[in-house]
Amino acid sequence: MNIKKYNNISGTKNLKNYLIGYVLCIILSAIPFLLVTKKILSPHTTIFIIAILAAIQLIVQVHYFIRLNTTGRWSFVAFCFTVFVIIVLFGGSLWIMCNLNYNMMIM
Repeated sequence: MNIKKYNNISGTKNLKNYLIGYVLCIILSAIPFLLVTKKILSPHTTIFIIAILAAIQLIVQVHYFIRLNTTGRWSFVAFCFTVFVIIVLFGGSLWIMCNLNYNMMIM
């Protein structure tokens, strides 16, 4: 087994990648904070921009901190399963709350 090849598969841990990811996450968190506190845009536009920046921040964190792009197929499958479970839990919770709201209304 070649150790050099193994290290390339597991991804490299260096301070530069962590600092780049950290700075990007700070910027991607500061922009929505400023949009909300300064009320620069309309509420609907602000919510849309916050959702886009949240998706970008998720991609940045997966790339720089989890290093999903360098760890192989099984990490990707585990990540996809985790996303699926979160969607099912979130969607199921919303479904239950909407049904409770409908069934508990005073008629």
